[in-house]
Amino acid sequence: MSILEENSTLSQRRKLNKKLTKYHQFLEQDANIEVSDAPTKNLVICNTGLVNGLTEETIFEHFEKHGALSGIWMLPGKSFCHVSYEILDSAIQAYKSFNGKLKIAQDNKPIYLLYTNKPAIQNSATTWGELPPGLILINNFINLHEEQQLLDLCIFNKDTSSTMKHRQVKHYGFEFLYTINNVDKNKPLTEVLPSETNFLWSKLGKHKKDFEYFKPDQLTINHYLPGQGIPHHIDTHSAFEDPIVCLSLGSAIVMEFKTENKHVNIMLPQRSLLIMSKESRYNWTHGIVPRKFDVVKNKSQSGFTCLKRGTRVSFTFRKVSTQPCSCAYKSKCDSAKKELAIGEEVASQLEELHVHKVYNNIADHFSDTRHKPWPNVLQFVHSFKSGDILVDIGCGNGKYLANNPLIYDLGCDRSVGLIDICRNRNFEAFIADCLSIPLKDNSADGVISIAVLHHLATETRRIKGLKEIIRILKLGGQALIYVWAHDQMNNYKKSAYIMQDRKNRKSLPKVQTVEESQLVSLSGGEISLPVHTNRSNFQANDILVPWKLKDEEKTTFLRFYHVFEKGELDNLCRKIDNVEIVKSYYDQGNWCVLLKKANVKSIIENKLDDQIE
Repeated sequence: MSILEENSTLSQRRKLNKKLTKYHQFLEQDANIEVSDAPTKNLVICNTGLVNGLTEETIFEHFEKHGALSGIWMLPGKSFCHVSYEILDSAIQAYKSFNGKLKIAQDNKPIYLLYTNKPAIQNSATTWGELPPGLILINNFINLHEEQQLLDLCIFNKDTSSTMKHRQVKHYGFEFLYTINNVDKNKPLTEVLPSETNFLWSKLGKHKKDFEYFKPDQLTINHYLPGQGIPHHIDTHSAFEDPIVCLSLGSAIVMEFKTENKHVNIMLPQRSLLIMSKESRYNWTHGIVPRKFDVVKNKSQSGFTCLKRGTRVSFTFRKVSTQPCSCAYKSKCDSAKKELAIGEEVASQLEELHVHKVYNNIADHFSDTRHKPWPNVLQFVHSFKSGDILVDIGCGNGKYLANNPLIYDLGCDRSVGLIDICRNRNFEAFIADCLSIPLKDNSADGVISIAVLHHLATETRRIKGLKEIIRILKLGGQALIYVWAHDQMNNYKKSAYIMQDRKNRKSLPKVQTVEESQLVSLSGGEISLPVHTNRSNFQANDILVPWKLKDEEKTTFLRFYHVFEKGELDNLCRKIDNVEIVKSYYDQGNWCVLLKKANVKSIIENKLDDQIE
């Protein structure tokens, strides 16, 4: 070795030792990990982990080359992780080969390794092989010949199949509509279930007596190439009866099941039948992570093996339901709850995450799309006389301010970004939450609240928002309130929201079809909300609506909405003592009410007069 080469190697060693010393101090002092100066079977990857995007699969792919692994531990929210080998020599070889050399970190920098006396194992919610309640897995449900007969049915072409982001799909009986996670029960397909699948149900009856009468009328065939998957979801409760049955052909795969506090990985062998029933059907999400191989925990729980994925075809059989769901899992059930089953604290968190923060992020782009005032709202604004005070609750960019030169008008909004826009336009506007408006009682002649109350997550909070509007109104003052309607085709006339899809289809950014409900993580747990497909009819009352920014990344934000049924807004208003409904109407996809603040005595007298007449 030349002197230059020797000096270079010495310099590299010094840099490596300097890095390792820094990580040694961090792990022992800040992470409470016992680092060992002597080689052990346990290694810690010091500078990358789950928080940096590292996965078990990547670790396994590289580290198993030096020997059998006994464990991989990825710690939530940490930038380090642990790997353990079955034998000491394997750990030593990995340490020598990878330390300061292997680049698997997110920033393409080399990883750094240290020995530990034991891995910092945390109680993980992820388990292997433990089936969720109601989930049944039957291995070798069909033989090789029967599998081939079913695979011969899988001819995908442009006319009879569709291509999703993650796979090819073909439907029989009814088309599964991924935009609504449901089927249109009034539009059966001409292609019924293939007769070649009929033998499955006599087999199922012999295996499980509970399902001997199960006969599906809907089939979805999914064709997965290695590396493809499906997002986590729960099949809509009211759409299908219990159970849902899935046959795996061509290749084994790992499917994940999740609930609020548990995460289960289950290996589905080739030719196995999975029956999702009861709690596993109604309360657990299921999905397949898109990757080319799965790291599978051995039955002994003492190590891992690598399962390389092949082309997999799944036959998912369902029986379309004609009745509302009556399950016990109300928070996940579309039939049981139109109102979210959440408390005030969780509702507040949901609004903060999916309303307040979103509108701060999209304020400029949102303002660019809001120019022309709506005629009926503008007519209301112009109905006030000289010197009257009008307050716009949730004023946005202020498009309804300064339209009537005779009055004093001011606006408030929860979004700092939108209030800044108002102030730059010299409008009187201030930051405020619609649930607590910093104005005196009986101070306004009129109030408008356009597209605000539907962002409140519970009926209790929506009533509170209405009461704030009435509180600041003078006796006899009027308020005009607009909320999004669930029905966007009132009297068979499509709203502007729906019609805009045709007019702007070429100019609007494409909104990716969403196949699942979004799990919103809050301190009180997770809430499952359907993600709406823009410019289409609403399929649920509590939803997340995408807003796509026109930036280089085409960032998409999800806004929470409660879309109102016919009469729902009127019924809310009637729950407030001193409110008189002057007018109620539908306007371009919105339910609208014109309210008047009256004293309770006059309202009672009016009701008595109506009864006498």
